[in-house]
Amino acid sequence: MLRRLYDWTISLAARPSAEIWLAVIAFVESSFFLVPADVLFLPMTLAKPEKAWRYAVTATVASVLGGILGWFIGHYAFEAIARPVLEFYGKMDAFNSLKPTGDNGYGLIVLLLITSGLAHLPPIKVVTILSGVININLGLFIVTAIVARGARFFLLAALLRVYGEPIRGFIEKRLGQIAAAIAALMIILYLAVRYLHGA
Repeated sequence: MLRRLYDWTISLAARPSAEIWLAVIAFVESSFFLVPADVLFLPMTLAKPEKAWRYAVTATVASVLGGILGWFIGHYAFEAIARPVLEFYGKMDAFNSLKPTGDNGYGLIVLLLITSGLAHLPPIKVVTILSGVININLGLFIVTAIVARGARFFLLAALLRVYGEPIRGFIEKRLGQIAAAIAALMIILYLAVRYLHGA
């Protein structure tokens, strides 16, 4: 099923309505859809590099709005909507492992918003829903989402405009790994600081 969903998402890049679909995919990715907007963003930007910044704005705005929807789902409709979505994608264990048990987890969730926005670590939908569940300040949530998601899409746009098709393989195979490694390091450092501070 995932492969068919992935292929369908890629096929949207060739449609005249591709930019609308980019906004739709970026929006739903942040709250309940499995395929990242990058899958659509890359071929669209390569096909029309002069629109790279416009596509980055579209994807960022839609992704942040989708994240706000995820926050509201987590805050107001966890049992009715969020839990079934997380269980369907097999993300319930990841959600439970990230859920803080006390006030000390607030900073970690903000950090996870940044790492998930930049590197999909953990998946953005898990963190947006979790942010609503633990009632992260909505203003802080929005600002963090804008910075993280904007940084990702504008970095992709810049790389594609400068290097074009040759950079695509690096982006698809290596950039995610590098970003994930940096994100993991940030999380480890944060946890180490919290541990040492607590000790």
